[in-house]
Amino acid sequence: MFGSDLNLSICPMTTSLMGHASSSDNSKIKQGPDHLLVLVHGIMASPSDWIYAEEQLKRRLGSNFLIYASSSNSYTKTFGGIDGAGRRLADEILDVVQQTDSLRKISFLAHSLGGLFARYAIAVLYNLENLRRGQHGYSTSHTNGNSDKLKSLSASGTIAGLEPINFITLATPHLGVRGKKQLPFLLGVPILEKLAPPLAPIFIGQTGRQLFLTDGKPSKPPLLLRMTSDSEDKKFISALAAFQCRILYANVSYDHMVGWRTSSIRRETELIKPSRRSLGGYKHVVNVEDCPPVSSEGPHFPSEAAKGKEAAQTEPNTENTAEYYHLMEEEMIQGLQRIGWKKVDVSFHSAPWPLFAHNNIHVKREWLHNAGAGVIAHVADSIKQQESATLIAANL
Repeated sequence: MFGSDLNLSICPMTTSLMGHASSSDNSKIKQGPDHLLVLVHGIMASPSDWIYAEEQLKRRLGSNFLIYASSSNSYTKTFGGIDGAGRRLADEILDVVQQTDSLRKISFLAHSLGGLFARYAIAVLYNLENLRRGQHGYSTSHTNGNSDKLKSLSASGTIAGLEPINFITLATPHLGVRGKKQLPFLLGVPILEKLAPPLAPIFIGQTGRQLFLTDGKPSKPPLLLRMTSDSEDKKFISALAAFQCRILYANVSYDHMVGWRTSSIRRETELIKPSRRSLGGYKHVVNVEDCPPVSSEGPHFPSEAAKGKEAAQTEPNTENTAEYYHLMEEEMIQGLQRIGWKKVDVSFHSAPWPLFAHNNIHVKREWLHNAGAGVIAHVADSIKQQESATLIAANL
């Protein structure tokens, strides 16, 4: 086991961490945006992928939000590993926070691989949260500071010194992409799924190894498994748990890049196709499920997993690796379900171009992917609802 058990609910209405209740405190806050919303793009992408979503979020959320599209991991920078990209993202966020004195809260909206970058970044930022100067800024401007300081930190539940509110992902491969139909464009064909893991690093570098759970020495847990718990230097689960609301948007079908199972953190037996009827006027949003935390001992990396990982690295075939990937998937699910999630299922079955589901879900290009407009509206309204709940709780 890598970390202690957690028991945290879904989108709770909790008292503000940063003390918004007092009118005298409010009078001290400088004019400017109060809430930083970080948009994180996916693989081989750029901030331009968020043009439509950013415009809609600004219109719906108002001037109290600073909506910032990350640019530190554009295009081929996404190939260098989830950990490297996560550190760059963390540095970028620190720079934004240092330059904007009015910020008090932080949220994330991430698409695809960007969700994993964001999960790594918040663990880095959570570890740094006590290095603040006064209310804002840090005694070290970047995340590669003194390691002794990092070890001495105590948890206060902040991310980059700000109150964490929403952590939202759209079609993110939280469990990696190895396993039947986790990478849907392989069509579940055994020979293609056998060839994909050894070929992935050739095309997408260290990121490919991490997504297929073959990174690092055989005796060491893969990064994605480590990211489902706390370790001495990175509090991955504690950082996620610090957010008042965590939401997963997942494509039920037609997503050629990320399977429904991995993006919704579900087991195969838990995939029950919802009705195709859109909910509440949000076109293509077909199901919303509140999943409370499930107590467990957290993830493990037993000796049989180490043997399976070695086989996956040296002699990959369906027979000697299937058990390893199944075991790792179950351990990751157990780690991540120790905190509550809201799971939103999306179905583009009736869209003009349903096979574009992976890019529809965040409206990458408005003229081609505008079927996802209802999803972005749902995201915006979910953020507004949580913002209202936070303000109400802060004034109780």
